[in-house]
Amino acid sequence: MAIHAQRADASHLNQVANLFDAYRGFYGQPSNLPQSRDFIAERIAQDESAIFLALDDNGEALGFVQLYPTFSSIDAHRTWLLSDLFTAPAARGRGVGTLLMNTARAFALSTGAKGLVLETATDNFGAQRLYESLGYVRDTGYYTYCLDLKQG
Repeated sequence: MAIHAQRADASHLNQVANLFDAYRGFYGQPSNLPQSRDFIAERIAQDESAIFLALDDNGEALGFVQLYPTFSSIDAHRTWLLSDLFTAPAARGRGVGTLLMNTARAFALSTGAKGLVLETATDNFGAQRLYESLGYVRDTGYYTYCLDLKQG
């Protein structure tokens, strides 16, 4: 069965929200479909991210990728933060992740971006293999720091 990717809009809200909720669960967050739906709806309504959805010929959502715009002051160019990539467990091994990553790359190029950046868990070896197979290089020159403003 063929798989294609397309940019998600409000008509895809429920499909993306279900995948997004499962994605958050993968990273240890409790399921909260209303919160996931509200979050995705706001991103779409305010055009704050670019979300691409992988669909099969029957319209079943198999995965998604979400990009946020950012800029590099050092390079003085747009960069896209590839924040979220998720393939439904039943669709893994079918090329969904590769399709979504290549779709994200093509989109970034179409916007004149200098590049894409992403982070992944240190133990997410499957994702690391995918990224490296597509030419992504692990950054060894910078550390990532976080400041949690919603403590407690």
